[in-house]
Amino acid sequence: MNPFTFTTVMRSKPSPVLPGTIGLVLCGGQSSRMGADKSLLVYHDKPQRYHVYEMLQSVCGHVYISCRHSQAEGVAPGYHCLTDDHRYHHTGPMAALLTAFEKFPGKHVLLVGCDYPFLRLQELQDFCGLLPAGKPVAFYNEAAGLFEPLLAWYPYSCYKNLQVIQQQHQYSLKHFLMESEAVAYIPADKNSIRSVDTEEDFDQVKGLIRGGL
Repeated sequence: MNPFTFTTVMRSKPSPVLPGTIGLVLCGGQSSRMGADKSLLVYHDKPQRYHVYEMLQSVCGHVYISCRHSQAEGVAPGYHCLTDDHRYHHTGPMAALLTAFEKFPGKHVLLVGCDYPFLRLQELQDFCGLLPAGKPVAFYNEAAGLFEPLLAWYPYSCYKNLQVIQQQHQYSLKHFLMESEAVAYIPADKNSIRSVDTEEDFDQVKGLIRGGL
């Protein structure tokens, strides 16, 4: 597949709030490789889920931390939660999308995971300022030739197709984006899509951020 692509542009003004889009911070819970909840790791003076939440507030009118019921009690006051519908507890990140589409009919979803400590507000604003209508749009890893489904905008039109593939026990959002002919967004800063999966990754990235990268 050769996805449509577009590149970032410099913006002289802040990106406007996305009309009709819900911002979702995806909290995946305990990571087997990390041995901890990655949304609670601190890179920017606060747990990553709150850092991402506050970035999304700059581009979305309403923002929620998407999590399981067991995680919701630990969310700090002042941050809104959207807990996964129990029907989708086995579907991974797809649960966040299906729950949001059902809770907010007609709304689009900007899904951002807690795995990307180098993602900056300017990159997110550039991404949001270029969203087309109709198709999903995702950050794209050129080196790997893959979409980043946890850095993606999903229009409400995705809802029915997500329901269908969920009923077929297919839960891969990467596959869904490819089949949907999603638009690929090439970030200006390639570190934006650099993820943290292990304790060694965390220590290295923390040092780089402290050093000003």
